[in-house]
Amino acid sequence: MTSSTVRIDNTPHGESSEEITKLPFTLGDVKAAIPAECFQPQVWKSLLFFFRDIAIIAGLYALAHYLDSWLFFPIFWVMQGTMFWALFVVGHDCGHQSFSRHKWLNDLVGHLSHTPILVPYHGWRISHRTHHKNTGSLENDESWYPISERAYNQMDIVEKVGRHYLFLLAYPVYLFKRSPGKTGSHFSPKSPLFKPSEKWDVITSTVLWTAMVGLLAFLTYEWGFMWLIKYYAAPYIVFVIWLDLVTFLHHTEPGIPWYREGEWTFLKGALSSVDRDYGFINHIHHDIGTHVAHHIFLNIPHYNLKKATEAIKPLLGEYYHKTDESILTSLWNSFRKCHFVPDEGKRVYYTSYMK
Repeated sequence: MTSSTVRIDNTPHGESSEEITKLPFTLGDVKAAIPAECFQPQVWKSLLFFFRDIAIIAGLYALAHYLDSWLFFPIFWVMQGTMFWALFVVGHDCGHQSFSRHKWLNDLVGHLSHTPILVPYHGWRISHRTHHKNTGSLENDESWYPISERAYNQMDIVEKVGRHYLFLLAYPVYLFKRSPGKTGSHFSPKSPLFKPSEKWDVITSTVLWTAMVGLLAFLTYEWGFMWLIKYYAAPYIVFVIWLDLVTFLHHTEPGIPWYREGEWTFLKGALSSVDRDYGFINHIHHDIGTHVAHHIFLNIPHYNLKKATEAIKPLLGEYYHKTDESILTSLWNSFRKCHFVPDEGKRVYYTSYMK
């Protein structure tokens, strides 16, 4: 972590601190620091990114089909899986209504972005809304939240390995079962995730998801199981790894605080995120690593996040979290150091028995 941009906290883990109980700025202060144009989506620009991703995906499919070479397929899988991830981020913006000011257009492009990569747009959109409303809350966050030391010690070795080392393939399971300790499915309107008024949204996305599975089954029947592996399953696995890797690293870092009831506020939770540099991938996946500003104001389009971040950094000061570590270094550090949080304390941090 770079000391110039990341708050270094010396309070013993598990203890509260008057320094952080009341932030020296308000949500209104942060919003006032951001140029007004950062909040304005430009439909033509949003559509440009969407059609760019679609064009690259189509081009990669055409090239893979033309070459039909096992020397190229592994390269194709990585590139196409990365583009699936980029397309997911476009649908993510649609879910936040930051793609455009028109809900019908956001929902249309959201389904066009998410259904082909087997994401139920509305089901995921609503659960992701829950995550944003409760980021950093140990009781109420939706995804990638820590467990207590007591709970960790009660886990068997299989659970520990699955939770802390095999999580990069967790996303499909999350869609059906949510995160550990929570109930419900992203496909059922009766899930506790959803309000009665959201029933038909959930059903619509589930029907479209099922139709996509049916299409894949039909194409597999027509062209064979090897076709499914070469042209869809392998890129899909790369996409899932990207999704789990990036979303895990958004909120998993030894120096980032988590809050219990009585200490958590929306702004504190939103600040419990880390900006990360993915190198040349930044532009490909629409600067999703610029995450702090996104969590404070989710209606900022992705192409305005960098400008918004530069505007708020002077105000946030030591409360702005950014790391210049490589992604693999950060992932390794989180593997080793982010296993559980203390059982007691209103403001706590990830820790581990590993050195």
